[in-house]
Amino acid sequence: MSDASQGLRLYNTLTRTKEDFVPIDPLNVRMYVCGPTVYDFAHIGNARPVIVFDVLFRLLRHLYGQTHVTYVRNITDVDDKINARALRDFGGEIASGTLSLNEAIRRVTEKTAGQFHSDVAVLGCLAPTVEPRATEFVEPRADGKVDMITLIQSLIERGHAYVAAGEVLFDTASMPDYGQLSKRNLDEQQAGARVAVDAHKKNPGDFVLWKLSSPEEPGWNSPWGRGRPGWHIECSAMSAAYLGEVFDIHGGGLDLIFPHHENEIAQSRCAHGTEMMANIWMHNGFLQVEGQKMSKSLGNFYSINELLETETFGGRKWPGEVLRLAMLMTHYREPIDFSVRKLEEAENTLRKWKRGADLAPTAAGQVPVEIIDALSDDLATYATFQILTQLAGEAVDGNDAAASLKASLLFLGFDVASAKVDEGHVAKAIAKRLAFIAAKNWAEADRIRDDLLAQGIQLKDGKDPVTGERITTWEVKR
Repeated sequence: MSDASQGLRLYNTLTRTKEDFVPIDPLNVRMYVCGPTVYDFAHIGNARPVIVFDVLFRLLRHLYGQTHVTYVRNITDVDDKINARALRDFGGEIASGTLSLNEAIRRVTEKTAGQFHSDVAVLGCLAPTVEPRATEFVEPRADGKVDMITLIQSLIERGHAYVAAGEVLFDTASMPDYGQLSKRNLDEQQAGARVAVDAHKKNPGDFVLWKLSSPEEPGWNSPWGRGRPGWHIECSAMSAAYLGEVFDIHGGGLDLIFPHHENEIAQSRCAHGTEMMANIWMHNGFLQVEGQKMSKSLGNFYSINELLETETFGGRKWPGEVLRLAMLMTHYREPIDFSVRKLEEAENTLRKWKRGADLAPTAAGQVPVEIIDALSDDLATYATFQILTQLAGEAVDGNDAAASLKASLLFLGFDVASAKVDEGHVAKAIAKRLAFIAAKNWAEADRIRDDLLAQGIQLKDGKDPVTGERITTWEVKR
C-alpha cells in the first residue's frame, strides 16, 4: 500500500463537472441533505441517499476531523400527505373531539420518524450532527435562528415574492438566472409541465411559499393569515439556521433537482442576496426494483422495515448490512436495479470480507490510503470494494491485510462481528438438497451446493459406514 494521498473530488450537479472540494472553512465543513417526509415508513428508495451521504459524512470526518464536520439532515413533519394520513388513522378521534388534528399529526410523525431512525441505524448509518424538524422552524424563534416566516417576509421586501389569492408566491421572473441547477430557463418552461398553473400566478413557474389553512388543517399565524409553509421554504430555513447563508455541500436524490432544489436555491439566494446557496450539489441516481419502476400498483413497493423484518422480498429477511452493500455496489450517480440477485451477491461478498476480517488482531489496523483515495474520487465505491476483496484474499492470521480489512469495514459502516457459520441454515440447506437428490432433481441439488460454496461452505458426499445411507458433511473454505 502506498503512502500517497489525493484530494477530495466531487461531481457538482450545478456545473456538471467533477471538482476539487475546497471547504469554505476547513474547521467547519458543512453539508445538508434532504431527509424524509414522515407520513409513512421510509421505502427502499429513501434508503439510498441516506446510505450514500452517510459514506460521504464518514469520509469528510476522516479527512477533516470528526468535530470539524456538521451534517444536517431534516425531518419534514408538515405536509399535506401527513395531514391526510392523520385523518385516515385518527379520523374518528378527530371528529369526536377527543384528539385535535395537530395532536394526530404529531402521533403520525413521531411513529414514522422513530421507525425511520431505527431502520437507518440497522443500515449502518450514523446519526447526523443535527436533525431539525420543519415544524420547529415555521415561526420566529427565541434563539434567533432563521425561520420560514422571516425568510418569506425578506423575499417580499426584496421584490422576489408577492401575495395573491391568499397565498405568498415566489416570483421566478425576479431572478434572471433562475433554473441554473436543472438547466431550465423560464422561456423553456411550458405551462402545466411539472408546475401548477393558476390564474393568480404571474408566471406558470411561480411557486408557493405560504398557503392558507382551513379550520380543519394545521396552521400557524402569519402576516398573511393563518396558514402553513410551502414545501421548498422548509429546507431553505433549516439549512441557513445551522449552516449559514452559504455552505459547502447540498445532497439528495436526483428527483429533487427540479423543482425542490431549484426552488431552494432561488429562495435562499434571493432572501440573503448571495450568489450561491451551496457550492457543490450532489444527487444520487434513481432506484428500480427487479427492472421496474417501484410502484404500489406493481406490487414492488417495499419499505426498509419490510425488507429487514419480513419475508416479502425474495422469500426471506435481509440483514441491514447486506442492504447497505447492495446500495453501494453501484456508483451513487448511476441508476440502480435493486434485485434479489444483487442482495445475494452482496451477502456473499460480505461473507468473504468478514472471513478475512476474522483473522485480524483484536485491535483493527489503519484504513489504507488506497481506500481513502478511491472514495475521494467522487465516492468510487466499486474501486473501494475491489481493494477490500484484495485484502480479504491476502488476509492470514494476524497480518496487516486482515487488520486493514477490519479497519476499512468499520470505517465504511459494516459490522465486523465474527462471520461464524449459521449451522442451522447449513443443516436446512443440506436437508433440502438431499430431498432433491432423492427426487432426482439434480439441477436444484446442484444449485444448493453451489450457493453454499459461494458462502464458503464446501459439501462432501459419502455413505454412512454402518447404514450405507447417503450422508453429507461440510467444512468452511477460506
